[in-house]
Amino acid sequence: MKNYKYILGISIIATSLFSCGSDNGKADGYGNFEATEITISAENNGKLMLFNIDEGDKLEKSKFVGYIDTIPLALKREQLEVSKAVVSSKSKGVLSQINVLNAKLKTANTNRTRVENLIKDNAGTQKQLDDVTGEIDVIKSQIRSVEIQNAPVVNELKSIDVQLKQIDDQIEKSKIINPINGTVLVKYAEPDEITSFGKPLYKVADLNTMQLRIYISETQLANIKIGQEVSVKIDDNDGMKSYKGIISWIASEAEFTPKIIQTKEERVALVYAVKVDVTNDGSLKIGMPAEMWINETN
Repeated sequence: MKNYKYILGISIIATSLFSCGSDNGKADGYGNFEATEITISAENNGKLMLFNIDEGDKLEKSKFVGYIDTIPLALKREQLEVSKAVVSSKSKGVLSQINVLNAKLKTANTNRTRVENLIKDNAGTQKQLDDVTGEIDVIKSQIRSVEIQNAPVVNELKSIDVQLKQIDDQIEKSKIINPINGTVLVKYAEPDEITSFGKPLYKVADLNTMQLRIYISETQLANIKIGQEVSVKIDDNDGMKSYKGIISWIASEAEFTPKIIQTKEERVALVYAVKVDVTNDGSLKIGMPAEMWINETN
């Protein structure tokens, strides 16, 4: 989930949003830093047995950070395994009957081939062939009958297998696995709490690369393009601290300037949103204001 926080000074935006270059000593855009934030939620119900994270922790992708109680699921799985064993024992008797009948069918087919050869040599009769053919038909009918009787057992076994897969999936989802490389922003739960499906556990964001979201006028579009290098500045004790930024996204459609950041006269103006990627040295924070300068001479 992306949370965009627009905290821009009204007085700064009123005087500087539509400046078209650094020749007049004004930045080409003003905005605030943001990051892609992901809220990790529980995928199962139960007691939070382990949840070993704290706000500010840096987590690696696929890191195991906790789990939800799986004892009820393990007991249910054991019960299903017992049921499967009972059903399987019932099916063994039926399957053994099918094996006996298949052996008889094989013998009958051999006898038919032998009679057919005898008939070719004028040593056998048509009645012998008819008797063997009739026996084969009877055996096949018996096999179909046994298979029909066995169908409910087979279907029951398939149903149990599906339930076992569902239990295994729930047990796997009881593990809390961090999805991305990032920093824990907010922790919503604590160990030993009862959680439920969809309940937020913590929020994480990749703060290594921050995005500066700014708005520019239509006249400024000609001066920027995706992949272009720009300068980004933030307030510092000694004045302004500069970073290298890369324009990563430009809105395809214009929008009205957000009312929260514009003067009354500029609220009706159409602007384009732009994102600038900036490598974070640890100083950049979500919501921090910054300036963008195009083609600045260093």
